[in-house]
Amino acid sequence: MSSARFTSPRRVSVAPMMDWTDRHCRAFHRFVSRHTWLYTEMVTTGALIHGDVARHLAFTPEEAPVALQLGGSEPDDLARAARLGEQWGYDEINLNCGCPSERVQRGAFGACLMNEPQLVADCVKAMRDVVSVPVTVKHRIGVDAVEEYGFVRDFVGTVAQAGCNVFIVHARNAILKGLSPKENREIPPLKYDYAYRLKRDFPQLEIVINGGIKTLDEVAMHLEHVDGVMLGREAYHNPYVLADVDARFYGSTAAAPSRAEVEAKLIEYCAAELARGTYLGAITRHVLGLYRGVAGARGWRRVLSDSRKLAAGDLAILDEARQYLREDAEMFE
Repeated sequence: MSSARFTSPRRVSVAPMMDWTDRHCRAFHRFVSRHTWLYTEMVTTGALIHGDVARHLAFTPEEAPVALQLGGSEPDDLARAARLGEQWGYDEINLNCGCPSERVQRGAFGACLMNEPQLVADCVKAMRDVVSVPVTVKHRIGVDAVEEYGFVRDFVGTVAQAGCNVFIVHARNAILKGLSPKENREIPPLKYDYAYRLKRDFPQLEIVINGGIKTLDEVAMHLEHVDGVMLGREAYHNPYVLADVDARFYGSTAAAPSRAEVEAKLIEYCAAELARGTYLGAITRHVLGLYRGVAGARGWRRVLSDSRKLAAGDLAILDEARQYLREDAEMFE
């Protein structure tokens, strides 16, 4: 029986992924699913305080709901960045306490923050004091050789006292030395039971599980124990997995969009973006998996990866790519 006490808007979400979940990726995912909760790439507080705010935060209203993930460890800086996020229309501010990259470690944030739960609590409080949208935390279950469940339990307990009600649990340890970010997503063993235990120990909190989840049947299984499930690389490489999310997990009665319908919306989006001066390849790089598993998908990907053709900015490239697909003819009638 599910331990969830309510239906979370984060029942299914797509993880924040550096270099991937930019505004074009999110717009594309929104063509596939209306309700899946989406996240930005991590944006550092320094990039917002000292950089081009519009470049980092601008997005189209059609992408909503969208959460802004922040990277930082200074409460005042995070408060300023969170306030900007709310002003730009984001539905949630998420603090990254899970990234293990060396660059993030040099900035003293990401996964190493799990070793300083009181600092994280201070950061959460500083953000909650200046915004009205939810402030959430994404974290690992342990750092380096720390394997005890009590570590993540105490971390969540401390941060929850600052008013954080939503914890996104990447159910692996973060190995700060010796493993690359990619290896950190694959080598440390998954311990889903740690996330389940957090929900049992903190039934009043919203617990979302993340890590290695690939199918909607797996999503349904996890939802028997926690409030939400976050998909990562599967949603990026196989985006059509999101097509049945709305009906299956949000009660939508609308028919799932066909791949052809998704592509039609994509073409409209590309036309609008080309008129704004966007490089076509900045969009098509995110859609290469739309026809994954369909005969001819390799040809589709090859055409849409041709830098020479993409530079021409001609949408006829999509017609050419489609010639390689051997799906049922009625899809394109």
